[in-house]
Amino acid sequence: MYFVEVILPLALAKTFTYSVSEAEYHYIQKGMRLAVPFGKSKIYTALAIDLHQNKPTLYDAKEIHQILDEKPIVTENQIKHWHWIASYYMCAIGDVYRGAMPSALLLENETLISQKTDVFVDESQLTDDEFLIYQALQQQSSLKVQDIIGILNKKNIFPVIQKLIDKNVLVLQEEMQENYKPKLVRYIRLHSKYDSSEGLNDLLEVLKNANKQKEIVLTYFQLSASEKKKPISVKKLVEASNSTSAVVKALIDKEIFEEYLLQHDRVNFTGVSNDSQLQLSQAQQKAFEEIKSSFEEKEVCLLHGVTSSGKTEIYIKLIEDYLTTGKQVLYLLPEIALTTQLVTRLQAHFGNKVAVFHSKYNNNERVEVWNQVLQNSEKAQIVIGARSALFLPFSNLGFIIVDEEHEQTFKQVDPAPRYHARDASIVLASFFKAKVLLGSATPSLESYYNTSIAKYGLVEIKARYGNVMMPEIELVDLKDKYFRKRMTGHFSDVLIEGITTALSLGEQVILFQNRRGYSPLLECMTCGHVPQCQQCDVSLTYHKHKNQLRCHYCGYSIAKPTNCHSCSSIDLTTKGFGTEQIQQELTQLFPERKIGRMDQDTTRGKFGFEKIIDSFKNHEIDIMVGTQMLAKGLDFDNVSLVGIMNADNMLYHSDFRAFERSYQTMTQVAGRSGRSEKQGKVIIQTFNPDHNTIQQVTNNDYLGMYKEQLYDRLIYKYPPYFRIIRITLKHREFDKLKEGSMWLYQVLSQHLSIPVLGPEEPAINRIRNEYLRTIMIKIPQDLSILSTKKTIQKILNSFDAVPQYRAIKVSLNVDFY
Repeated sequence: MYFVEVILPLALAKTFTYSVSEAEYHYIQKGMRLAVPFGKSKIYTALAIDLHQNKPTLYDAKEIHQILDEKPIVTENQIKHWHWIASYYMCAIGDVYRGAMPSALLLENETLISQKTDVFVDESQLTDDEFLIYQALQQQSSLKVQDIIGILNKKNIFPVIQKLIDKNVLVLQEEMQENYKPKLVRYIRLHSKYDSSEGLNDLLEVLKNANKQKEIVLTYFQLSASEKKKPISVKKLVEASNSTSAVVKALIDKEIFEEYLLQHDRVNFTGVSNDSQLQLSQAQQKAFEEIKSSFEEKEVCLLHGVTSSGKTEIYIKLIEDYLTTGKQVLYLLPEIALTTQLVTRLQAHFGNKVAVFHSKYNNNERVEVWNQVLQNSEKAQIVIGARSALFLPFSNLGFIIVDEEHEQTFKQVDPAPRYHARDASIVLASFFKAKVLLGSATPSLESYYNTSIAKYGLVEIKARYGNVMMPEIELVDLKDKYFRKRMTGHFSDVLIEGITTALSLGEQVILFQNRRGYSPLLECMTCGHVPQCQQCDVSLTYHKHKNQLRCHYCGYSIAKPTNCHSCSSIDLTTKGFGTEQIQQELTQLFPERKIGRMDQDTTRGKFGFEKIIDSFKNHEIDIMVGTQMLAKGLDFDNVSLVGIMNADNMLYHSDFRAFERSYQTMTQVAGRSGRSEKQGKVIIQTFNPDHNTIQQVTNNDYLGMYKEQLYDRLIYKYPPYFRIIRITLKHREFDKLKEGSMWLYQVLSQHLSIPVLGPEEPAINRIRNEYLRTIMIKIPQDLSILSTKKTIQKILNSFDAVPQYRAIKVSLNVDFY
């Protein structure tokens, strides 16, 4: 008897045993996918992780349907890493497998399949089975795997579907088709034959009688003198000379001007050395050498460099070093918006050794990157991605960079596995004996604390690149401004003046507001009623553009009511403000300027970020309003003013990290200002200018913030001194949930000799019609976390065994952030 042990892509904590023939037993290797029956009629794509000859005792092993791969597509190190994630973050191994694999590699009964449009299909090249599926798709737009089983009248259809996907006939339904090409901008330069002074005399001779053309040429000289060798676009030249593009075309036809197209206005034009001869400044070189020497003793090093100190160049130099040894490099970023900008920089330097992996890529693209990494191909020597890139099948990983390591987006919230990409990448690196570099201008307390106890190395850069000055920060006291009636909408006179000055100098402005939508509340002025979501315990956010009220938790929306649902009064008013409202106020204040907005509503779709970042970079947008997406390492060289609309709604969050997060966000947003020669400016509007955290931001005092927060964390038992596990319970019936959570809390408190807090009703105590309760367990650093977790798991198993509590959903968040 021969058996294979598999993981199923379901939330199941254990592995399952299936029987195989002797031939299959010798053919299957760990890391291959198998199609296996599970339950009454379902078929899943399982992953082989072990082969043995031990018959299962509790059930009869079913036979597998078939083997889907010719060679393993998952490596042994990955399986080891997945097991670590499952045990550390207390989730099912099936969850990790499902989260890690691109969904195109996990065909299931419910997967929808449709025909690829605009592709010619040579029907003679299809086998009978393939033709039957192709024919069925002529009749209807999409099929489920279940339907195809019926059409072909056989169970193992996955290979047929896989072949059709490979032949480019089918696509899996959950993809978004979208094509976006970065906009090419037309630029103009003087033909080389007119470059000398004699050439200029000839030029004036040629244009003696053509006044309009002469005027454009003179404007061109004026512009090139004032713009200091920056490229001049056709659009700009036409506007400056009050002429038309036809006249410019005539000059191009006469070979006086040459036109050329650029994708960005960044391309090595300003006489900056091209990336391939990357020169580090003294401070960067010093940091580069310190990092290398730190890696001789320690596995992990923290690079703490102020915003715009040129951390990316140091990363590039380090990547170069690792590539010469033939190793793979993983570069993790917290936000897809950042990959957009960075890929361009790295591709300019490393050509097509760079692969990108994140969730806005469609299935086929993700599978392609997966295979390139698996084969250790040239094209994927450097992988850039958001947290999911951690799960790729590396075989020879040498170096991991976690940029902006303090970002909360590195922690997955839902669904399981609720892992933290920074911590998981350090464990992954240890399997390969690779090194990890954490980079940030505002490191998380945990990482900085780890350097103080000498667990990690620490390298600091105190000055910005090219000795650009740190931005000047000005605080505006909103209490005082409202009192003196110096506010226009949500803008103080100081901020309006700052924006006007920056725009008049042709510079760009970024405004930060941490709420999307138009306004968080719609309130009836007669009875005080606020429209609530039907399924969640939250008020609906007003989105003016679509004229609807929307829930940001479950997506429920209704049209904006004309009168109050409670007392029918028509006196409704909005309270609070979001990015949409700021954008609208700006349109009234600066009607002739172009105002852009960057938040979750405007960056949907695969190229949402590129579109906005490109137009901001090409100076088509003068003022950019955005949420925390803007706060992260983006690099715009023409921004001279950053405004923070209201610093207080970050400070007073019911979260032990509120002050640390506010400091990080404000410092990061401030860091977008004045990244080239001129000193930038930051205006922070707040009702509490004397608040410690705001003062620390103003004085760029990271250490002050660190010490103050660390002291609080010690007293109140929070990380880095205590580890936190948060248990969330959900159920539709309030009373049953209350009773179940109380039972669980009491059993946990009896068996654990550490602080157990709860069961607490969270601030938002109902989401999608389910009530919530949370229990917090605080584990001191000196206590073995393993034995504590074992106890918790045992108690949860017995909770699950109580019949009346079985319907309560329990989820765990380890290292709750």
